Amino acid sequence: MNVVTVVLALLSACANAAASVLQRRAAVEWADRAPEPTGSRVRRVGGRWAGLLRRPFWIAGAAALVLSAVFQAGALAFGRLSVVQPLLASELLFTLVVGSVVFHRRPEPRTWLSFLALAVGLALFLLAVSPSGGQETGEATGWLPVSALLAATVSALLLVARTLHGAARAAVLGCATAVCFSCTAALVKEVTGRVGDGFVAVFANGYLYAAAAVGLLSFLLLQSTLGAGTLAASQPALTLGDALVSVGLGWALFGERIPLGLNLLTGAFGAFLVAVGTAFLAQSLPGSGSFDAAVGPKRRRAHKRPAGPGGTAG
Repeated sequence: MNVVTVVLALLSACANAAASVLQRRAAVEWADRAPEPTGSRVRRVGGRWAGLLRRPFWIAGAAALVLSAVFQAGALAFGRLSVVQPLLASELLFTLVVGSVVFHRRPEPRTWLSFLALAVGLALFLLAVSPSGGQETGEATGWLPVSALLAATVSALLLVARTLHGAARAAVLGCATAVCFSCTAALVKEVTGRVGDGFVAVFANGYLYAAAAVGLLSFLLLQSTLGAGTLAASQPALTLGDALVSVGLGWALFGERIPLGLNLLTGAFGAFLVAVGTAFLAQSLPGSGSFDAAVGPKRRRAHKRPAGPGGTAG
């Protein structure tokens, strides 16, 4: 496993965790201070974006997201898709650390056990299911059916999300966002694999523009996901979904071979530990209900409007 790939992927995970926490805090602050929504849906959405864009935490989160994309592109240029994206599951670990600082909350002792389970599970999964072979770019004949399947999957998830509320809606939107992030990563790998052919070759095909379009869609879906519910509901779907879909895309598009046999059993056990660690860790993530509650009420008291002419608060 390439050391440069691992370092760049971990830096990307750390930056992405910072983005999630910072933007979640911005969403909490905006929801706490914003007036009751009125007007059409377009006006409400526009008001939400206008409010978020004025939040320093949201701007810092957006900058961290850009930095994460740069690190991820570098990792994909040096390594395999099915190695880089599973490494990004370590984002949950960084989310706990970064969020504890941003939300001023100290993790409970049981949280460290979940932390350990996720870390050990991720290590076992990567060591057992470490891919081999593969090529730098995929074939157009492979991209067409895979793209159609991914588009249908995201569309179905978005339709389901419209019928849900709260944590369930955040989890389904997290799955849709994870699929888009995986597709973006695959497209970025395709683009970086063509850099050796010259910049003309990079700009002459549609992969670069598709990566930009799907990346923008991923970013917008992430905002909806963060606004739909807590990090505890959305983050597991984001991290695990991204890892699993990317392993499949590495095999389907780039011919990355996954070892079977006993390695598969070890990898399955590692995935089980990741799932268990994620499930318990998500309950302690900064931005979950307890963290949001710690931030919200204090600000509601601090920003309560003064009493009106009739002697009651506005």
